[in-house]
Amino acid sequence: MNNFVKAHGLGNEYIVLDSTEIDFSLTTELIQKICNVHYGLGSDGILLKVPSNKADFGLRIFNPDGSEAEKSGNGLRIFSKYLFDYNHTTFDKFTIETPGGLVTSEIIEKRNLKAFMIKVDMGKAVFIAKNIPVIFSKEECFGEELIVEDKKFMIHCVSVGNPHCVILTDTLNDAETRKYGPIIENLPMFPNRTNVQFAQVINHKLVEIRIWERGAGYTLASGSSSSAVACAMIKKGLTDRNLTIQMPGGTLKIDVAEDWSIRMTGEVREVASGVLSDELVRA
Repeated sequence: MNNFVKAHGLGNEYIVLDSTEIDFSLTTELIQKICNVHYGLGSDGILLKVPSNKADFGLRIFNPDGSEAEKSGNGLRIFSKYLFDYNHTTFDKFTIETPGGLVTSEIIEKRNLKAFMIKVDMGKAVFIAKNIPVIFSKEECFGEELIVEDKKFMIHCVSVGNPHCVILTDTLNDAETRKYGPIIENLPMFPNRTNVQFAQVINHKLVEIRIWERGAGYTLASGSSSSAVACAMIKKGLTDRNLTIQMPGGTLKIDVAEDWSIRMTGEVREVASGVLSDELVRA
């Protein structure tokens, strides 16, 4: 009981738990403690395997602040590796139900009989403001000016199952991401808060980004952020529909069809597995 697996996708790490194999409730306080590097295991979030009536598997995704996310690209790839490696499925292709929609996952490369390279169908990008959601006067909040404190940004809002605010920039600056990311995340115009990405187009096939993740903060990589940035850059006509997103943690391949359906491909690696102690979960 209370087994866990920890894995990362390009430095974006998650702890995986199975709802049928734990004897405690994931309260906000406990999630924060488990994800804390000093008092727990340290993680960018928790993935909880749950039953599903719509897909082969169900998944709930928790941020390290205890809030729940609709979808996570890296989380889905990590969860897919867990399902395959720990014999929850023998198939290379299966479906997963998330609060942000139904997705299809496919193991496309294995190493030592373990899942390594995984492709995830991320669903379709949505640009309608009310469906992201963004409180805005126009149908879309795309290519719009936003002034935050002393800084002017051009923002492009999109949902890929969870909300994103993409900012196109000529230069990337970690300090700027850390300063303005949390402010933009919590602006009243984003009723569910938002993920924030700063994006620099290198060429038609490559975009480099920095990420402020809702509920998690500055992260080395994000699958849903990569998907959102790719769709925003394609909509602006700046890139091809098949492109690479470069992040501090590594790269993801993003393919976007004409109907805005998204496929994301990247590697996943396990870090550790073990048992959560009673001293942690009962404290």
